Amino acid sequence: MLMDRSFGNLLNEVPTVRVGGMPISVLDRRGAAELMIRVAQSRERRGRPLYFTSVNGEAIARASRDPDLAAVFLAADQILADGQPLVIASRLLCRMPLPERVATTDLVHDVARLAEKTGASFYLLGSEEEENERAVAALRRAYPKLRIVGRCHGFLEGEALLAKLSEINALAPDILWLGLGVPIEQQFVLDYSHLLPNVGVIKTSGGLFNHISGKNRRAPLWMQRIGFEWLWRVLMEPRRLFWRYLTTNPLAIYAMLRYSE
Repeated sequence: MLMDRSFGNLLNEVPTVRVGGMPISVLDRRGAAELMIRVAQSRERRGRPLYFTSVNGEAIARASRDPDLAAVFLAADQILADGQPLVIASRLLCRMPLPERVATTDLVHDVARLAEKTGASFYLLGSEEEENERAVAALRRAYPKLRIVGRCHGFLEGEALLAKLSEINALAPDILWLGLGVPIEQQFVLDYSHLLPNVGVIKTSGGLFNHISGKNRRAPLWMQRIGFEWLWRVLMEPRRLFWRYLTTNPLAIYAMLRYSE
């Protein structure tokens, strides 16, 4: 873990269960949002920011056959369950059930509502320029008191990237939402977070910005509750996702059955 020592006790107070080999925080959405705001605003700004990430069935499947990928997830200070199948598996296989799915697409709104009250600031880094801009505009419409101190697309490299990271560090956002996709964003945290000591928390976000912008539609709530949001995604993008889920779903089920406790 990359955690600041001063927050070891606070984060260690959150119980975890192992699902598919990953230590998942036993938190509901409200608890996860409150914790993120609390540690982001009160962390002493030195060293690396805290690194929060999430896993779903696909991530568990990929990590189960790729030790290097597993390592970048296990380096996180906190892992949340961004998938209803993990919640179901915990109820059947673990000593303590996960209370609910903590999808990043929902969590961002929970955190934004609290951030309006506490003054916590956001920075959005990732996705394409148009989608990033639309996501920020949507958040500002929904949460007019939210402090969004900056934004940038996720396609910078070399000196341009280093300059942007220096700019983000100077802005010192409490929470940096990082949407580069798995596993790029997780590796990005390990490679570059030491350049962001003034950032409170980095939360990896996958395709979050495309959901906030309205480009990608969420599955109906009933499909989310029974763990079939992956099927909705396949129906929306069959050419891109059919083979991916056909190969990863069996691996995810196997990993959850074997490596949960």
